[in-house]
Amino acid sequence: MATPEEIWADADLATRRLAGLALNPSVPESVLLGLLSDAPLAARMVLCRDRALPDAVVDAVIHHPDTRTRGFFARNPHADPAQRARLVDDPEWSVRAHVADGPQTAAPARPRPLPDEAVVHMMSTYEDELLGGPFCQQISAGLRRSLPTHPDARVRWWGVGAWPSLSADTRAALLADPDAEVREAAQQHARYEDPAWVESALPDRPCHARTDLLLRFPLTLAVVEGVLSRPVGKEDRAMIAVNPTLPPDAVTLLATDPDPEVRARIARRTDLGPTERRTLMTDPDPDVRLAVSLHPALSEEERARIDYRVPMDHFFVHQPAPGEPRDPGAVRRDALSCHPLLRRRAAGDHLLPPDLVARLASDDDLGVRVLLAQNHPDAPAPLLLRSFLEYTGPERGHLTTRPNFPTDGLAVLADHADPEVRALAARAPDIEPTTVARLTEDPDPAVRAVAARHPRLPQPRLAELLDDEESAHHAAANTALPSDTIRRLVRTDGRRARPPE
Repeated sequence: MATPEEIWADADLATRRLAGLALNPSVPESVLLGLLSDAPLAARMVLCRDRALPDAVVDAVIHHPDTRTRGFFARNPHADPAQRARLVDDPEWSVRAHVADGPQTAAPARPRPLPDEAVVHMMSTYEDELLGGPFCQQISAGLRRSLPTHPDARVRWWGVGAWPSLSADTRAALLADPDAEVREAAQQHARYEDPAWVESALPDRPCHARTDLLLRFPLTLAVVEGVLSRPVGKEDRAMIAVNPTLPPDAVTLLATDPDPEVRARIARRTDLGPTERRTLMTDPDPDVRLAVSLHPALSEEERARIDYRVPMDHFFVHQPAPGEPRDPGAVRRDALSCHPLLRRRAAGDHLLPPDLVARLASDDDLGVRVLLAQNHPDAPAPLLLRSFLEYTGPERGHLTTRPNFPTDGLAVLADHADPEVRALAARAPDIEPTTVARLTEDPDPAVRAVAARHPRLPQPRLAELLDDEESAHHAAANTALPSDTIRRLVRTDGRRARPPE
């Protein structure tokens, strides 16, 4: 079966124009229904996958005879999840698999949760192979909290996975659950809380299982002493250095470990003693000094005495809000700190109060400014634009999706050296038509694509682009496309684009 990329690569000019019409917000519902009924697969793919659809078109998609057409809609990130949930009992396995996999979204976007009743139905009826990680992202926070106590045993089995965060009463109930599979899953999780069991299960060779146990689970003194005296792998000491059950004498010992990675990990521990902190503050390794400079027990004066270097090669990206909000007092202390990394931590807090938003928006650290822009719902427009102009790392484009990202005044960027910035100019509502036309010939294809969709593009140039293999579908998606041109394309291209599927 052809992949979506192969389907699009095989589409001819007539089909690409129809695909553009499928995306055009000004195209009437009757035309969309006609495309769904008669257009080639590539146009139906774009229609069902790449836009929100009117209710009547959704109804037609759900009952469409072509499996692939329904499958494209099952992964549509623009569709309401309740609309996608109408396919949970589709007769075709592949369509149900697409519902479980969820929409394909670019980072940092995440799929919106499916309705709770649909998720419960899928947990109870779908094959396990369909319910992997992408499916879990579609579970609402409310349902996730209720899974361990749900009346359906199969759903409770899913809830056992949240074992570390469950209350003692809930854990006890799951260990005594009337369903054997639920009890067994709970018992497996409970074993990991027993240091003796962890010791018995610890592999004697480097592997993922050994790494997981050394990092996260309670360790016996025998395991700790064995790692210190006879490590199986070169990373063993670095692993136990972050284990929360590490005894104080081991913390003290590892603070002087010859491996700077081990010392850097120890430096981040909240139970690090004052003597060890003072020693690590002058450690010869810059990564160790940076790690200890963030320790919560240090005063600002102590922090300022440390010779640390602030990394500028980090990715400044959107961070999902935590399940439990941070302590407001701790956030404020971080925001007012002299340490840029602590201010960066505060800048990523979605609940940062207005006075701290204003303060950090003018911070002298690029990471602080961009993290605030990427994460705070009230990040001001000047900060968002400045961040886009200055930050060129991953998820730069996410800044343009923030609520206050400006549109006015962007036309002056049409000659910027950076093509992503020129693409901003191609979105400006007040841009001159002649400038839009020039940008349709830009060296960068993304700039040309945005310009081809701009409603201020002169009609003669728009007509030319409809005959261009690369730009035809962008031009056909232009909201300024005349209604008579829409009718002509449907009439003529609809007849021509009939390749066998």
